This record gives sequence, C-alpha cells and structure tokens, in this order.
Amino acid sequence: MGLSKKSDLVLTVRDTDVVAAALRQALAQASAQERPGLERAVALVEATAAETESGLRASWVRARLAAVGFTGDIASVAAVKALRQAEPRLSLVAAVQLQREAVAHPQ
Repeated sequence: MGLSKKSDLVLTVRDTDVVAAALRQALAQASAQERPGLERAVALVEATAAETESGLRASWVRARLAAVGFTGDIASVAAVKALRQAEPRLSLVAAVQLQREAVAHPQ
C-alpha cells in the first residue's frame, strides 16, 4: 500500500504488559515518596490492559474528534467527516466502522 492511498485497516497496538512489568519493577525499588505515583500508574496501566480492542478504538475516535474540535453527536454524519478530517488516510468504510464502535462504547 502506498503512502497516498486510503486505508481500511486500523491496528490496535498493545504493550501494556511490558509497561506494567516496568512499572512494577520500579515500584518494588521505589522510595516512600515515589510509591503513591507509581501505584497510581500501575492501576492506570492495568485498567487500560483490561479494555477491549474496540473500546480502545472508541477512545481513540473520541480523542481524534476532540483534536479537531468536534463537539457534536458522535453518531452523526458530521462526526464521520470530522474523523476523516482528523485522519485523512482513513477510508470512508474505516471511518464509519470506527464511528460505530465509538457509538457502541459510550464513555
């Protein structure tokens, strides 16, 4: 696929296990001052690890829409247009699929 072509593929990359392991190791060696922050970081990573792939994609869609200033109905045609504005390489098919996932996973 060339760099100028539209894409129907959206890949979810998850490295939470690597990040969680690094945070746990840091927590094991942490001072009393560092512990609260690292404990919070471990909890956040574990919560993200528990999220489904479609839930992560829905969060990504909301973040991309927010980045272009979209504040309307996520189920609207305008949301698809805004998503494609935020990510010009997304095909219409991919944008609609992502929109449906975002609608199916309310915040």
